[in-house]
Amino acid sequence: MSDHPHQPERVFDFRFDPLYRLAGSIFGVRPGTTLVRLTDDGDVDARFGPWRLRTPLSNVVSTSVSGPYHPLLTAGPARLSLADRGLTFATNRDLGVCLRFAGPVPAIEPFGLLHHPGLTVTVSDPHGLAAAIEGARAG
Repeated sequence: MSDHPHQPERVFDFRFDPLYRLAGSIFGVRPGTTLVRLTDDGDVDARFGPWRLRTPLSNVVSTSVSGPYHPLLTAGPARLSLADRGLTFATNRDLGVCLRFAGPVPAIEPFGLLHHPGLTVTVSDPHGLAAAIEGARAG
């Protein structure tokens, strides 16, 4: 349970470029298995094929729209940054939203040993997702 109960649920779909659709499908990443939800009980729930990251909105300290990204570094499965342990769920190279967390969150491996200080997602409406998160955090 989070600190922001009873927020209206919002769902943001990923925008797929053809190259990313092909590379991701090998790993179970396709439109029916990807989304970012701002749940009505105040969590961010990101799904990317077999990977999932869920954290309270109160754990998100900032959002920023970023891009473009290099396809060799982002296409296919969930990607772990060796520089900062950040996680990327990418389905296009153009724009995404980077979420930074107060406390790192597990997601990329099934045992919860690796924790990520941030997550980048390439949803169809990156500016809308950033605004919805910031609005929910402020409200």
